[in-house]
Amino acid sequence: MVVTGGASGIGEAIVEAFAANGSRVAFLDMQADAGQRLVARLEAVGALPPLFLACDLTDIAALQSALRSIHERFGAVDVLVNNAGDDTRHSVAEVTPESWDRGIAVNLRHQFFMAQGVIQGMQKAGRGSIINMSSIGWVIPSTRLPVYVTAKAAVVGMTRTLAHELGPFNIRVNCVMPGAIRTERQRRLWFTPEYEAEILAAQALKRLILPEEVARLVLFLAADDSAAITSQSCVIDGGWV
Repeated sequence: MVVTGGASGIGEAIVEAFAANGSRVAFLDMQADAGQRLVARLEAVGALPPLFLACDLTDIAALQSALRSIHERFGAVDVLVNNAGDDTRHSVAEVTPESWDRGIAVNLRHQFFMAQGVIQGMQKAGRGSIINMSSIGWVIPSTRLPVYVTAKAAVVGMTRTLAHELGPFNIRVNCVMPGAIRTERQRRLWFTPEYEAEILAAQALKRLILPEEVARLVLFLAADDSAAITSQSCVIDGGWV
């Protein structure tokens, strides 16, 4: 199985969860040091060591090259988790044509081309699960990140059309829509006491959600336990929306 953006945050928790369950995991990330540290940490606890490939997913040629390396090492990919993204805050006024293209590239475009790159092997195998990361940001709706919100809404549409196109090959395509997840990045950059209070006031559950809880949902969508589930957007937000 393959995880994008797997070196930190939710992606790191997903890599750990699959490795702990004995999966052969490959993950892509542009954070080379963090990726290597994760591999070393999993090896130290006796988990099946994942394959880490440093890759800028906005470079489609590099993405395709990384996928070829994964296919050469493992053969067909049976599970793809399109997790990588960037929710850096930005206002409407700050958006330029260049920053728009960058935001779409890092939050949407690579998800399509990663899926395109694994489909042939899944078709030959007669099965597969693709899990795309969206967000509740487009439902709330969030403010001060309009390009990110636009991209995450588009992920839902992409998920639904791929699910119906690939369903005849027994390939399932779903997306996960997290709320405010307490990753290290979120805690460091945006989780002020005021913002945490806003989150808890909006949620039905009065606690913060952790990356490993998102990873368990992804595990379910990857497994045969969810064999009849496709074209769905699974929300994990403590009851915010």
